[in-house]
Amino acid sequence: MRLTTKGRFAVTAMVDLATRGGKSPVTLSSISDRQSISLSYLEQLFGKLRRNNIVESVRGPGGGYYLARSASKISIAEIVLAVDEPLDATKCGGMGNCHGEEKQCITHDLWMGLNEKILDYLESVNLQQLVDSANKQMAGESTIVLTKMNKPNAPLM
Repeated sequence: MRLTTKGRFAVTAMVDLATRGGKSPVTLSSISDRQSISLSYLEQLFGKLRRNNIVESVRGPGGGYYLARSASKISIAEIVLAVDEPLDATKCGGMGNCHGEEKQCITHDLWMGLNEKILDYLESVNLQQLVDSANKQMAGESTIVLTKMNKPNAPLM
C-alpha cells in the first residue's frame, strides 16, 4: 500500500495554506506556484476539501481559500480521507472476500491491522504540527519533532 499523489498533494497544499493563511484567503494559483502542483488538480482537491468542511472559499477579486477551523483541529487523516484517498492495504478493500465470495486470504488480518495503525497515526498528527515543523525548517532548524494531538509533549513513533 502507498499513499498516492492525491493524498500527498492535499496535505502539502493544506500545509501551504495554513502557513500563509490568516485574515485573507490564499489563491490556489499561489499554492500551485509554490508547491509545483497543477492548478486544475488543486481545484479538484480543494472542491473535496470544501465539501468536507475543511476549507472555506471566497469568490471574486481577493478571493481564495482559508481554513474552516483552527489548524490544530484538523487531522491529517481527515485531509487524506476528504480527497477520497484509500487507506487500505488489503486486496479486497476490507470486505474479507480476497479469494472469492466468502473466503479471505490468510494474511487478511495482518493488512487490516496495518490499516488501523496507519489511520491511528494520521489521526494523531494535526495540521498545526506540520505547519510548526515547516516553519522550523524554513528557519534553518534541523531537528523536527512532531507530537501527538492528545499528548502535546509526546513524540510520535
